[in-house]
Amino acid sequence: MTFADTIPRARQWLLERIQSRQGGTWLLAFTYLILCTLLRIGLLLASAGSVSWGLATFSSLFIGFFFDAFMAWLLTLPYALLSSLCRGKWAHYLLVPLWCFGAFLITFWKISEIIFWEEFGVRFNFIAVDYLVYTSEVVKNIRESYNLPLIFSGVFLIAVGFFFLWRKVGLTKLWLEGSAEDHPPHWRTPVFSLAPLLVIQTYAYFVGTHDLRVVSDAHSGFGERLVAGLRHMGDIQPAFANNYDSELAKNGEYSFLAAFWTNQLEWKRFYPTHSDAISALAQRLARPDAPLVGLSGSITRKVATTEPVRRLNVIQITVESLSAEFLGCYGDPVYAPKNLTPNLDRIARESLWFKRCYASGTRTVRGMEALALSIPPIPGQSVLRRKGCENLTTLGSTLSAQGYDSAFIYGGDGFFDNMNYFFSTNGYRVVDWPRQEAAGIKDTFHNAWGACDGDSYSWSMSEADKAYAAGKPFHHFIMTTSNHRPYTWPAGKIDPRLTGREGGVAYTDFAIGEFLKAAQSKPWFKDTIFVIVADHCASVAGKRELEIRKYEIPLFIWSPHQIPARQVDIMMGQIDLVPTLLGLMNVNYLSNFVGDDIFKPGYRPRAFISNYQKVAVLQENGLLTVLKPVRQAVQYQADLKTGSLTPLKQINQEAVDEALFYYQGTDELFHHDGLKNPLR
Repeated sequence: MTFADTIPRARQWLLERIQSRQGGTWLLAFTYLILCTLLRIGLLLASAGSVSWGLATFSSLFIGFFFDAFMAWLLTLPYALLSSLCRGKWAHYLLVPLWCFGAFLITFWKISEIIFWEEFGVRFNFIAVDYLVYTSEVVKNIRESYNLPLIFSGVFLIAVGFFFLWRKVGLTKLWLEGSAEDHPPHWRTPVFSLAPLLVIQTYAYFVGTHDLRVVSDAHSGFGERLVAGLRHMGDIQPAFANNYDSELAKNGEYSFLAAFWTNQLEWKRFYPTHSDAISALAQRLARPDAPLVGLSGSITRKVATTEPVRRLNVIQITVESLSAEFLGCYGDPVYAPKNLTPNLDRIARESLWFKRCYASGTRTVRGMEALALSIPPIPGQSVLRRKGCENLTTLGSTLSAQGYDSAFIYGGDGFFDNMNYFFSTNGYRVVDWPRQEAAGIKDTFHNAWGACDGDSYSWSMSEADKAYAAGKPFHHFIMTTSNHRPYTWPAGKIDPRLTGREGGVAYTDFAIGEFLKAAQSKPWFKDTIFVIVADHCASVAGKRELEIRKYEIPLFIWSPHQIPARQVDIMMGQIDLVPTLLGLMNVNYLSNFVGDDIFKPGYRPRAFISNYQKVAVLQENGLLTVLKPVRQAVQYQADLKTGSLTPLKQINQEAVDEALFYYQGTDELFHHDGLKNPLR
């Protein structure tokens, strides 16, 4: 067969595909491929002065087409499955409008890519994923920035135009007439359409299985292995020396999915940069009692003390969504009169009470990241959910090296947010709801999030008894669930008139009070430090760029036999808890922590706060430095009592540099294994 014979044969093959029940699927896929190709050519012309115009540039056009073809299959898969179920002429009344709607969505997505490229110069990345989180703010910004009626009208006309284009050349008629006579077996289309999806999941599963086996021998289920494997989606995206060549070769939808799974932003592409952030950070963290011991490009310090080590047990209660304002001891005019937290108010008076502590972020994983890793929140998603989150320096791994039994205890399913994977590969045993059920340990009350706080504390008590009987000191990282919607708890524990958030806070307080009361009868109590801290606040939404008052959280270190009670008014962040706690225990250790012991000479009061894109340093004098895309650094003078922000026209470069030391330095350390456990 000659090449001349191939063309008509290929044409005949395509016509046969279109003259079938899947004809609409093929036409929708062709529409998508045409739009992708036009967009890639348009972006190439728009970036003509930036691409290399070498082999990589022309290769990007061909590589990009293969990514487009893959996404054409994936995006039209729902339509293909629906078409396989529809028979008869009546189906046209459903399939044709759905076809036009699909074409509308595809066109709208491509127009969105143009707008995104215009602003950021790249295909969709985690900033686009972030837009799904802050929907109201993003929609408001888009409405104010673009003529939406004009955009939607243009998208509608393009989508309908494609339908009439296929109709004009006769392909629509071929599809509609052929589908009525095409009666393939019901199983054929689903099997052939879903087969590639099965291949992808199988590949991801075995990649994830390999990762889990390499870094941990902990139990992991199908979902954990699959999620671990999917984090490698970004690995197979094209990468050339010229960034514009790389972006041209990408497919926007694939890049979006890859960003969703890898959860990160490239610092040097989107944020201001410092020429040597890691070295500057290392010099900032080094002290006479914590000198640098690592190579250049490292922050590893040898923290030493001449005081005798205090091998105290540590039980850390990390409370879901507990804003400082909910506690009566903070004197909020709305909540203090309601007396929701009598136990925590008493504990505040009996503890080291860090009254000016700020949460790092807006979600539980951000709090866990700060409280276990002692690092500021780098842009994108928490380190807990990223590839490469294993074998890092954590409080658990540090205490495990000291002979401690470290456990992560969670009332819910730790598969959520990759918690089990992170903790099991970073020095902790995992004790969560599914594992307890599998061991025959039943909860007393649960809701959609898992067992109630009382059950979590009961599990911690049991684990502490076992460790004490074995003669081992122990460390528990407890994560609670009850102070979270749907706000349900065991009956008879709190005032029945309390509901919703206030009821959740009251039950949180009750359960903590009961736990500490029961612990006092244990032989290990006098040698145990109890840390009570929030993961984040209940809400950080507001009209300001960052609502600093809504990052204020409680932090108590309670140990009646070991730690004298007093109020500490030094500004600090969540990331300072780990080194401060280890300092109170006189532990000698190798540190890759970015946080600092606030009681050591030279500590500079500051806090780190963030959302997904914006990262900021708040200084004690109220100077707030915010770093954000694209390579922006803005500053405000904050009123720490009211939270009001006054924009500053004159930039304090020293404060900007300090923010870069911490954030850029931490980002680079994570991506170059600089946060790994130095003892592994």
